[in-house]
Amino acid sequence: MRDPVLAGILSLIVPGVGHLYNGQFLAGALWLMALVTIIPGFWIGTGGILGLLCHVIAGYTAYNYAKEHRVRV
Repeated sequence: MRDPVLAGILSLIVPGVGHLYNGQFLAGALWLMALVTIIPGFWIGTGGILGLLCHVIAGYTAYNYAKEHRVRV
């Protein structure tokens, strides 16, 4: 069983890790690449607003996927 709360928290802290926990390897890899390349610029360039938004979106999408797909295949 996937835990949606754990998936959401993992991706909220480090975008992509919750997706990897869910078995979404492509989405997790893309979020991790964005974490290294794009998101730091969002944190610096907008005073943290867009960086925080990216973390929240990653957490929400990981939570939502785990909630809809409870059983690992």
